[in-house]
Amino acid sequence: MARVNTTDYITIASTGDASDFGDLTTQTQGCAGASSSTRALIGGGATNVESVTIEYFTISSTGNGTDFGDLTAGRQAIAACSTSLKGIFAGGTGSRSNIIDFVTIATTGDATDFGDLTIASAYGSGCCGSHGGIA
Repeated sequence: MARVNTTDYITIASTGDASDFGDLTTQTQGCAGASSSTRALIGGGATNVESVTIEYFTISSTGNGTDFGDLTAGRQAIAACSTSLKGIFAGGTGSRSNIIDFVTIATTGDATDFGDLTIASAYGSGCCGSHGGIA
């Protein structure tokens, strides 16, 4: 898998190809995304080592990623999900692959420990409704 720094978007209301949105600050692979209606977050991944970085994009306009904060531990191949308020990043590869972190999407800052997965897990996926998430 190649490391890239590009981000694309699609307009869900119409068919068509993806368009360039902007760039992450570094080339990465194995990261995960979470969002509210106004911000998109990209967390974790691998640059030369497992990354702790979380970046955000303002959804209403195209542009490059901006530093949001850090995960509690570096890891790649993580799962993410979100509500309109919180972003959750869980599992992955690295020294602490059972971690669940959370951030408040509307504010920037480092992630906080949310708890632990029952078993270490990588390459997961996440989904979320208004009442909770599953990773």
